[in-house]
Amino acid sequence: MRKKTYAMTALFAAAALALSACGSGDDGAGNEPVAAVSAEAGSTKAATVLDNPFEKPDLVLTDTTGKKYDLRAETKGRPTLVYFGYTHCPDVCPLTMNNLAVAKKQLPKAEQDKLRVVFVTTDPARDTPAALGTWLKGIDPDFIGLTGDFATIQAGARRLGITIEPTTKDKNGKTVSVHGTQVIAFSPKTDAGYVLYGEGATVGDYTKDLPKIAEGKTP
Repeated sequence: MRKKTYAMTALFAAAALALSACGSGDDGAGNEPVAAVSAEAGSTKAATVLDNPFEKPDLVLTDTTGKKYDLRAETKGRPTLVYFGYTHCPDVCPLTMNNLAVAKKQLPKAEQDKLRVVFVTTDPARDTPAALGTWLKGIDPDFIGLTGDFATIQAGARRLGITIEPTTKDKNGKTVSVHGTQVIAFSPKTDAGYVLYGEGATVGDYTKDLPKIAEGKTP
């Protein structure tokens, strides 16, 4: 796996380019999804070890049971992976979450229990707690789904150099959501986000790296 270090300004520039524009019909039936993905060349198939780790966002949202979830408090001292996406996404989001689910299952049971994988919706109008719970149950029922006020979610994503935009309708009436596709790994030792994965990360990449991330080591 290739590894890179970036100054913070360069990192934000790269993160801003790693966006996925995903669209789907509102009813999910009889409409072909449209997706356009653009990313900085060479930046999507490797872990990026951050020179200046991200501080974990001070996010308090709603989980799939309808209860408040304080990201910092609930994941303190635990290896944590955070991803921003939405359940109607036709490609990148389900692929990323399924890759993480498969890789997670390769960990020893004790490490699986400690790991937190957090999916924060970028489409809170449609991704209710119930909708998130149903979607994640088909991937990994232990994954945490969070929803809430869009402005709060957007501010939290921005703290991690991830750009997300409100959902809009294209000229064909399809709902389009633009969101960054990065997975941020937080250390259980420092609670800082020290590794970034692009959408090109594979099951093999995560399977290889998760044991080290679980211990707070650099992959």
